[in-house]
Amino acid sequence: MARAKLSEAERGELLARLQHWSMVDGRDAIHRSFTFRDFNQAFGFMTRVALVAEKMDHHPEWSNVYRTVEVTLSTHDAGGLTALDAELAAAMDRIAGDIDGS
Repeated sequence: MARAKLSEAERGELLARLQHWSMVDGRDAIHRSFTFRDFNQAFGFMTRVALVAEKMDHHPEWSNVYRTVEVTLSTHDAGGLTALDAELAAAMDRIAGDIDGS
């Protein structure tokens, strides 16, 4: 199912809600860096997010080095940001908060 790209107004609302996320230069995508106490927490975060992403059938671009997870979200079949990216970003923020207790 094709997703509609977010309008400029919707992008502004998205970034206001997702305070730790920012637009990626040169791409219609958002990015966030998550830093955890150690590798175990970072990997646990990725495992929990993977289960959510699989249910959504929406998979992040991400990498992990020790305790840091870098994430970029964009809906490839739509050619940019959609509500699906907003939903996954919010889920990632919740999961990260559950892990580090913030």
